[in-house]
Amino acid sequence: MATREKVPPKRNSEALRRVVALINSKGGVFKTTLASNIAGLLAASDYRVLLVDLDPQGNVAEDLGYTNTDSDDEGQNLAQALAFGAPLEPIRDIRPNLDVAPGGAHLEAATAALTARMAKDPAGAKLALAIALAPIAHQYDMILLDCPPGDESLQTAAAAAARWLLIPVKSDASSRKGMAGVMNRLNAVLSDNPDLDLLGVVLTGIGKSATKIQQQARSAIAQAFGGSLDVTFERTVRHSEATALATRERGLLAHELDEVVRNGPKWYEVLRGEAQAQTLAPQSSTSVADDLVGVTEELIRRITEAETEGTAALAQEVSS
Repeated sequence: MATREKVPPKRNSEALRRVVALINSKGGVFKTTLASNIAGLLAASDYRVLLVDLDPQGNVAEDLGYTNTDSDDEGQNLAQALAFGAPLEPIRDIRPNLDVAPGGAHLEAATAALTARMAKDPAGAKLALAIALAPIAHQYDMILLDCPPGDESLQTAAAAAARWLLIPVKSDASSRKGMAGVMNRLNAVLSDNPDLDLLGVVLTGIGKSATKIQQQARSAIAQAFGGSLDVTFERTVRHSEATALATRERGLLAHELDEVVRNGPKWYEVLRGEAQAQTLAPQSSTSVADDLVGVTEELIRRITEAETEGTAALAQEVSS
């Protein structure tokens, strides 16, 4: 009796055409901050969004305020989907229009499983996340993947699932070195995901007044990508320790914290004893929120322009 050949898995290009992986091999570059806040802002703008937390640290839970709740399975469902092909079951409406596949400690087991599978079934290991996302991707206008910095197996699975890579970097050289790791991931999955492309690089943790440092960083990034200045987003994200602390302590996103600050008591009301001062409500939240809005708007613009160009090129190809 003839044995059937196993059909190799394939990525569903149409279903996964709006999957963005936020990725850098270096930690501490605002990946989770960007992923959570972009997801929240898009959801607030009536996009249906899925945020997938691929990090065993599970910090998306702190950003969105579901740490230590019944909803937080610490990555168990996601790990089972990656390792065994179980159906992916995100938390529904963690914010209106925003679903989340939580990360956490269980993803360490998924890493071990994917690493072992790579030796026997490399395409299956690489495409594990793509296969898990495909059945539910039609429910969303955008899917964002928050990638761990040092986990090669999970980074590779994210790159194989994604249509776009978004790389957050700080201005320092070690942060930019992390981009080399991203390019390694890209090259490792192109045979299984030829649709993968770089959406851009976002400079993070840099002040608006640091123009010289920003110019140097943009130049170095352009040089790393063949001299293209367009690779770096125009908008940057500044760092505010007070805002970072307040958002995670409260489980609020930057624009949500900004709303709290705007609607809070005025200084003169506190001085008169007419109101109590808010705790963990820094004024810097407005600036950080504005930066994140700008990056989100640029992300949508870049994707829309690329899709429009792709449609035009396809139409020209059909007519010729």
